[in-house]
Amino acid sequence: MFTSVDDVSARLAETGYLASPAVATTVFLAAELGKPLLVEGPAGVGKTELAKAVAQVTRARLVRLQCYEGVDESRALYEWNHAKQLLRISAGRDESWDDTRTDIFSEEFLLPRPLLTAIRGDEPTVLLIDETDKADVEMEGLLLEVLSDFQVTVPELGTVTATRRPFVVLTSNAGRELSEALRRRCLFLHIGFPEEELERRIVRLKVPDLGEALTESVVRVAGALRAMDLRKVPSVAETIDWARTLLALGADTLDESVVRDTLGVILKHQDDIQKAAAKLDLGAL
Repeated sequence: MFTSVDDVSARLAETGYLASPAVATTVFLAAELGKPLLVEGPAGVGKTELAKAVAQVTRARLVRLQCYEGVDESRALYEWNHAKQLLRISAGRDESWDDTRTDIFSEEFLLPRPLLTAIRGDEPTVLLIDETDKADVEMEGLLLEVLSDFQVTVPELGTVTATRRPFVVLTSNAGRELSEALRRRCLFLHIGFPEEELERRIVRLKVPDLGEALTESVVRVAGALRAMDLRKVPSVAETIDWARTLLALGADTLDESVVRDTLGVILKHQDDIQKAAAKLDLGAL
């Protein structure tokens, strides 16, 4: 997939994803070793975008499993098309059950979900298991089987083994602790909030028409807000949204009036907005 760490950085940058040396190194090693990559960190720092960027630069198909509380095997792996099976049974009333059963539990009636889709594919694939920490603990058992041998068992059809292993990215917001067994199977990468210089580069890339001075101010204020005791500190994605907001408003400087009127773009709770309005000292930034 990649020839070197520098190759990872350069090719991801072509998609608009500016990777730190740690990110580029871990992505390179995951590709070289054929290991799943577990990416952990706060929401909005680019975990999901990393998987999308890797898929884009390698021209791979992106298969995404969005995890949530209650997601189960039928949503993650496969399920049978019961309506179509019933129609087939009704149409074959004169057949024996053995003949009908063999037919209805065949590929024609199988509905593959993300995990099975990624394993059965013979083209380059990036499998994104997004927000893994939101899935129930029981779901990890299925993930362990898939990530250990890249194979799954469909009782009616047998074992399906990957002929071409996908590049796997699991993301987690650390809402709950993932099992040690799952962590052992992965390379680990923590993506936190970027250093000020990297965030400036990101904002300049995403909002190129914003003035240099205003870009600097936006990044400094975002950093100051993250240092406060807020319910939800601003993510990089929200910094970019704020920059786009200021550009749309035609703002030239980040004064108290502009900040007060636009804090709802970068902060998402009223008590956070009130706290920031009271504590933020633009003159000191």
